[in-house]
Order: sequence, then C-alpha cells, then structure tokens
Amino acid sequence: MSDEVVIIGAGPAGLTAAHELSRHGTTSTIVERDPVYVGGLARTVRHNGSRFDVGGHRFFTRIPEVQALWRELLPDDFLVRPRLSRVHFRGTFFHYPLRAAEVLAKLELSESARIIASYVHSRLHPIRPEDNFEQWVTNRFGRHLYEMFFRTYTEKVWGIPCQEIGSEWAAQRIRDLSVGALIRNALGLSGSRRVRSLVDEFEYPRLGPGQMWERCRDVVTGRGHRLAMGTDVTAVHHRDGHVMGVTVRAEGGRSERLPARHLLSSMPLQQLVSRLDPLPPSEVLQAAAALRYRDFITVNLVIDRPDLFPDNWIYVHSPEVRVGRIQNFGNWSRAMLADPGQSALGMEYFVFEGDDLWRQPDEALLALGMRELEQLELASARDVRDGTVVRMRQAYPVYDRTMLASVATIRRYAESALGGLQQIGRNGQHRYNNQDHSMATALRAARNVLGERLDVWDVNEHAEYHETIDRAQPRRVTSGKSTVLHDGR
Repeated sequence: MSDEVVIIGAGPAGLTAAHELSRHGTTSTIVERDPVYVGGLARTVRHNGSRFDVGGHRFFTRIPEVQALWRELLPDDFLVRPRLSRVHFRGTFFHYPLRAAEVLAKLELSESARIIASYVHSRLHPIRPEDNFEQWVTNRFGRHLYEMFFRTYTEKVWGIPCQEIGSEWAAQRIRDLSVGALIRNALGLSGSRRVRSLVDEFEYPRLGPGQMWERCRDVVTGRGHRLAMGTDVTAVHHRDGHVMGVTVRAEGGRSERLPARHLLSSMPLQQLVSRLDPLPPSEVLQAAAALRYRDFITVNLVIDRPDLFPDNWIYVHSPEVRVGRIQNFGNWSRAMLADPGQSALGMEYFVFEGDDLWRQPDEALLALGMRELEQLELASARDVRDGTVVRMRQAYPVYDRTMLASVATIRRYAESALGGLQQIGRNGQHRYNNQDHSMATALRAARNVLGERLDVWDVNEHAEYHETIDRAQPRRVTSGKSTVLHDGR
C-alpha cells in the first residue's frame, strides 16, 4: 500500500491538515479550485491597497492546539480587538447580544409589555413538538420577540421560511444568549442558572485572516507539499471499498490523475458524492442532491470618511433593505485600509446562485450597496471612492429539516465503501463549523493518516457555541487529549 495523500481545498481545514502532516515528514498534494486566494471563506481579498474579508473572522477558541497553531504561524501579528456589534431595526440600533433594558427602553411601552407577556406565555405554553427554528426560538423568547428580532434576519441569511430551518441550527448557534435570558433575569426567573454572554474581545491578524492562511501556505509548500491552484477535482476514484485517487483539471483544461490512498476532502459534500467513480447507490445520490447551500456576495466599498461608526459589524434586521450584515474593516485593523483617512465596508448579501442578485453585474451591485448604505443613514453615496464585488459559492450549508438524515445516509455509505476518505471542514461535513472547529477536524484527520484512530465527526458534535463565556464559574473544555481550564475572563 502506498502512502499518497491528496487534500481537497486550501482553506483552514485543508492547510491545517497539511501543516500537521508536515510536522511528521509527510507531504501531500493540495488541490484548490480558486486560482488566486487560499483560505476559503477565511481569505482576505486585496483591492487597490484595501483589504476585505469574506465575512468577519474572529480569532477566539477553546481548543488549545488550535490556539497554539495560530501563535506558531503569526507570533507577532495578532491584535486584540474590542467587540462591538449592533442590530439595526426600524431605524434604531440595539447592542448585540441584546440587552433587555435597552430593548425595552427604546421601544414603546405597549410593545415592551407585549414582549414580556409573549415571553411568559411561551414559557407557560410551549409549542410541542419542537422541530423547527421558529418553534425553538418562540418557546424560549416568545412569539413577539421572535417576529421582531429573529425572523427577518434569519430568513435573509437562509432564504427560506423559518419553519423549514431545523431546530438544530438554533440549538447550536443561539442557545440562551439573547434577550430571553436577560428578561428571565429581570423577572427573577433565572433561578440558579449560570449566566452566559459573548466574549467582549477577540484576536485578529493585523492584515486579516488571509494573512494566517497565506503564511500557512508558505510553510507547507516550503516543507515539500505541492499546491495546485486553479484546479478542480472532476472525479474521485474508488475500488474494493477504498479510495484510489482523483482526477483533477487545471484552468487551462489539462487533466491529471493523482493516486491517493488517503483523501482528505473539504469540498462540498454534495459535489464529492456526484464525482465519485463509480457512482454510489441511488439513495446516496438522492441524499446528496437534497443538500442545499447558501451563497454569498460582498459589496466592498471604500468611503472617503474615517470612523463612520464604532462597530466591527452591524446586523441589519430592517426588512426594507436587502443587505444582511455590514463589516467595518478599519475597526478590525487599521492596516486593512489603504488610506487611514478612509473607511472600508463590506456590505453582505446572502443569496442563492442564479437568483436576481447573483445575476446582476458588479456595477449594479455596487450601486445597490451605495444606495442601501445611504438608506440606512450610515454614509453618503457621494463619499464612495472605490469598490469591488466578491462572490462566494456554497458559503453556508443550509440546516433544513432533511439535512441531518441526508448527511447520515452519505456518512454510512462513505464509512462502508470509501476507506481512506476523511471529510473535514465546514463544507466537507456539511456543518456550520467555526474556523477553529474546522481546523480541529483537520488535525484529527491528519493524525489518522499517521496511524491514529480519531473520529473527525465528533468535533463540535455537542459543543456549546464557541464564543460563549460563563460569567459565574470556571468550566473545563476538553479537546482530544488536552484539557484546559477557562475562568470566563
């Protein structure tokens, strides 16, 4: 048996796997579809001297070995940034996490009373069974608060009604981090429950997250890994219960077959299944076809004014505009700006590939971003000096009500018929992993190549949302063989 290793994708998962292999003298071929950027969703795009992330990427983790790797790669380039994010709703800003006193103070008395009454009713008369996002949120925060602060933004992000989104999504990402928990405290209903919040500061690379992954790329290629940029996987070959290799095609159209006894894949799970050679049984193909993805457009604007607003990012719940979130990259790092007298904003639109926004030319999208920025009274379109548009396919795996069953079907088949294959990262597992969790799957996969027997799917299986902190007491966090004590500060 040969030891050829192929890694699909040069994002955080793929490059972390290559880095871990390189520690032990094992090399691989890394295949990346993008012709220019590594880092996947954690890339940093450069345009006329300005830098823009694809979304915002906070560097905060409870996994010690991930923290150690970040420090190893960028020992002198991390900034500690204060966290400020707010929700824009009905022309008003609310801090996020939502604060009960602020919400009640900024709304009319009658509406505040409806929030509290609705919350109490939901606790006394919960919806059963609870199997979608709407029911999960309503049971915990009340119908009125759900309609005000959860439904519009969630449907902007996912493009489907909240009734079609699985409760697993809410359970993983929201938990008790919002107004409901604070209202319980205000009403004296919290009892002995521990109080959790979100971290109020985080680390961030001076030149954006792409700086991390460009450094990792340089390290692994310097240690003998081959990186094929602008190259797509067109077939994954397997025989007798084991992967045998992949066929790849470069941008110029040249194809190459790469032998592989170990295949670490962060490509979208749906694509992986469709490119198996031979194809899997029909029920596996149907399960893969049922998986859905949300695509992403960032309209990046350079504004000829500094310090537009203090936030790192703003969630735009207001239904009268289509933008869902706005990043202010100068508040992440001033080094992201070509000119310190300017601001660099990322207007984020959640889309499906092929819909009306996706089909619009860049010029129309830039005009939309400027118009909505002005409509939200954050800046004047007259002050926009430059801009660029970034499109990302399959940015978010959709947690609809059939997702868990579809992924389980694919996993069962892969475990029985595709020995040597390991699925890593967000799209590789069709799971809304954070960057550090994606890296943890890659560390486990690389160690399996080296002879260990670790479950790459167990990462984040039952974990709390990774940016929560417990204000009441220390808690132990275990990752693999490492345990660390966090005191909540």
